Amino acid sequence: MSLPSLQIGDLTAKLPVVQGGMGVGISLSRLASAVAKEGGIGVIAGAMIGMKEPDVAQNPLEANLRALRHELVKAREMTNGIVGVNIMVALTTFREMVRTAIEQRADIIFSGAGLPLDLPRHLLDLCEQKKEEFRTKLVPIVSSARAASIIAKKWISRFNYAPDAFVVEGPKAGGHLGFKPEEIQDPNHALERLVPEVVEAVKPFEDKKGGAIPVIAAGGVYTGADIKRFLELGASGVQMGTRFVATYECDADERFKQTYIAARQDDVTIIKSPVGMPGRALRNSFVDAMREGTKKPFKCVFKCVSTCEQEKTPYCIAAALINAMKGNLERGFAFCGSNVFRVDKIISVRELMESLQKEFDEAVNSLSSSMQGMLKAK
Repeated sequence: MSLPSLQIGDLTAKLPVVQGGMGVGISLSRLASAVAKEGGIGVIAGAMIGMKEPDVAQNPLEANLRALRHELVKAREMTNGIVGVNIMVALTTFREMVRTAIEQRADIIFSGAGLPLDLPRHLLDLCEQKKEEFRTKLVPIVSSARAASIIAKKWISRFNYAPDAFVVEGPKAGGHLGFKPEEIQDPNHALERLVPEVVEAVKPFEDKKGGAIPVIAAGGVYTGADIKRFLELGASGVQMGTRFVATYECDADERFKQTYIAARQDDVTIIKSPVGMPGRALRNSFVDAMREGTKKPFKCVFKCVSTCEQEKTPYCIAAALINAMKGNLERGFAFCGSNVFRVDKIISVRELMESLQKEFDEAVNSLSSSMQGMLKAK
């Protein structure tokens, strides 16, 4: 049995796999286009995407918009598949980044780290101003059925627009988490529980949409068997991040990837991010120094996140993640998912997709064999 396709509006991904947007600079055009080429949905991370631009410190807005345009153009040159952009609500450049992604005809905008209550406004405004139709799909990232319901109600009442899909991200995800620290280990917030709740929460809005609003499960999805499990719980697809880091096409430095290969289960830790959210990362000397209080408040250069209180925080999240992406782990750290310790080698995106299909098939066949055995026993 083949993995089913994933339908989001008039977009059809051959495989129900979304590569999570990973910043800073971990998923850019090279990784996103490789995933799209293999039938999944590739996602470019928008956070501080202009980190390599020469004027990023002096003019971060223009540098980031320029880099976003560049990465989308590069991705389009490499694939005709589905390429999206992840743009955090907490970015100070959120409005401008969203409009640029739409103008560059990104297939999908994924948006979390806050509730993207005004996201449709930018799409509708551009259609009106440019007198043309932009078909970018809008997909909020949520951590609860309540958040999904709030967003859908607001979008419909204010913009007459229902979400094109939802990503529901559980507490096993990498990077910033939409949970309080005490909720991360709480079984009531497990992804297995959240997925059916969000699926039920969005059903009342499907009539307004005139079709299905697919729910995409994220956070701790690692194998094809996991994909099967979440599809059975009502999800239409999954979002994965950690396994895509360990690919040749991932845009991060090789030293960043090797931290995943070397990771043990007890290296995975929860940190307090300047963004104001907990985050899952690999423990290293930088993380230890931050916790011990040896890091001191700094002068903010990028002003990238609206929720960052730079006069109180001991480090710059943007600088730390940029350093890590470049392989300078002494001056930064790697975000990761809870299953990072299972990564043992670097493979190609094609090999990863083939592996997921094989694992999915094995899980389906195993269930079929078990059921046949039970029938024979009767």
